[in-house]
Amino acid sequence: MFLSIVIPTKNEELNLPFLLESIKTQEFTDYEIIVADAQSTDKTRAIAVNFKARIIEGGKTTPGRNLGAAAALGQTLLFLDADVVLPNPKFLSDNLSEMERKHANVATCKVRPLSENVVDKALHGFYNAYAIGTEKIMPHAPGFCIFAQKHAHDAINGFDEALNFAEDHDYVQRAKKAGFKFSILRSHPIMVSVRRVERDGRLGTAVRYTKAEIHKLARGHYKNEKDYVMGGDAYKPKAK
Repeated sequence: MFLSIVIPTKNEELNLPFLLESIKTQEFTDYEIIVADAQSTDKTRAIAVNFKARIIEGGKTTPGRNLGAAAALGQTLLFLDADVVLPNPKFLSDNLSEMERKHANVATCKVRPLSENVVDKALHGFYNAYAIGTEKIMPHAPGFCIFAQKHAHDAINGFDEALNFAEDHDYVQRAKKAGFKFSILRSHPIMVSVRRVERDGRLGTAVRYTKAEIHKLARGHYKNEKDYVMGGDAYKPKAK
């Protein structure tokens, strides 16, 4: 199984090395890395080249994922964000084997925060419980870790670039509606930065996602009122 790992980036020199190093240590080695870069002005591209990644011109996160998938050579895709880490050398091999055993076309895994904050652990634990509880009826998957068979991705026309919020959940829900099997993999979780919740506030983040979920159930997909700012640009310290 040849795997294409797609990573959209913009100014991710601080986070990308940790992700790429964790990929480099994987026991599974039949993969390519595609960095869909949105004109970074820092060392992001140089770091990607150093790790032998293939760089393509990207855009915002959602178009970047689609552009990376279009350039992919693998039969299976793995969409990652630059601020995640694969915590176990068997992350790829075991999760891909589980995906194959379950005959899943689209999948994700449980998430854990790169934080010792008890609130962060509780929020991520709640998300895991909710995602597993709704797995069979209304799939949820974080865009920072989605496995997808290439033919399934192509069949649903990839991520909806008109959405600027929860496009990842929309992606897996459309896949299920199209008849593709979704699964949450239990082999290994992925570790994710908490920079988003630190910037937007833990309560604010929880409220926004709860609002989006209620809106989805009642009226359809929720469009975030804020423009999406990706990558390192989104997490620069706020001016005082």
